[in-house]
Amino acid sequence: MTGPATSDLWISTFLEAQAAELNAARNTLLAYGRDLQDFARWLAANRLSLQDASRDDVERYLIGCDAEGLSRATRARRLSSIRQLYRFSFDEGWRTDNPAVQIKGPGREARLPQTLNLGEVDALMEAAATSGRNHGERVRNSCLMQMLYATGLRVSELVTLPAAAARGLPEMLLVRGKGGRERMVPLSGGARIALAAWLELRDAREEADRLKGRAASKFLFPSGGKSGHLTRHRFYGLVKELAVAAGINPDKVTPHTLRHAFATHLLEGGADLRVIQMLLGHADISTTEIYTHVLEERLKDLVMEHHPLMRDD
Repeated sequence: MTGPATSDLWISTFLEAQAAELNAARNTLLAYGRDLQDFARWLAANRLSLQDASRDDVERYLIGCDAEGLSRATRARRLSSIRQLYRFSFDEGWRTDNPAVQIKGPGREARLPQTLNLGEVDALMEAAATSGRNHGERVRNSCLMQMLYATGLRVSELVTLPAAAARGLPEMLLVRGKGGRERMVPLSGGARIALAAWLELRDAREEADRLKGRAASKFLFPSGGKSGHLTRHRFYGLVKELAVAAGINPDKVTPHTLRHAFATHLLEGGADLRVIQMLLGHADISTTEIYTHVLEERLKDLVMEHHPLMRDD
């Protein structure tokens, strides 16, 4: 049995299966699609196809990616995408082998996540509460930042949060994360106050829209755009704006930085690593363990600064 007639059909069938069987996230599917389309174009330029590509061909493609100056992380991701496609193709009987299975990837550079200290977090919260074109934006911005830092949510989880999840001012939020996995995350007192203020304003706007015949939004942070909710890209830009307003270098601050700060500050406060894993929604504890390295670096700096044997005098 041979595979589909075109590369586009190979890729689209694979992506549909990932979405249906594994409940892959939209951003994951988009990344797979981009990587595989690039590989397919390279094969076509070399008069090859997904059907007849060999291990040598995959290795030559990766060497070409390296020559283009692509990062190790990007090359590792592309190899992973190719492996997944050919694993699926083997299972479907389109091919009798997986030409990428034995190729050793470039690996990822070990980088410690950038984080913020408590003073910087406080400055961001203050900036959120006082920055915006109007009162509504200031209330929304404050709620977004309070909830992000209080819960450690991924930005995609926060902006797509349904309003129903926040009704009744819960002390815990039910969040659907990667792969459709659900988890409970607690809300701090400050986050609950900010949420209550935003819900009151949001619901008043929704009622006004309803009286005008407009459909109500199911999202906690609605938007008039195609997605129906505040987008990841807009929130990313908003966080940069708030960093400037707070007097913090914007290169240092992203929505993910607040997630790192949430985990790091919990660990510094004595939280168990397994608890942090659960709160962050990590499937594997090894993903969470990177935060122990952040803490190790801070402990090392503390010893270097305060231990009497480290003093010059």
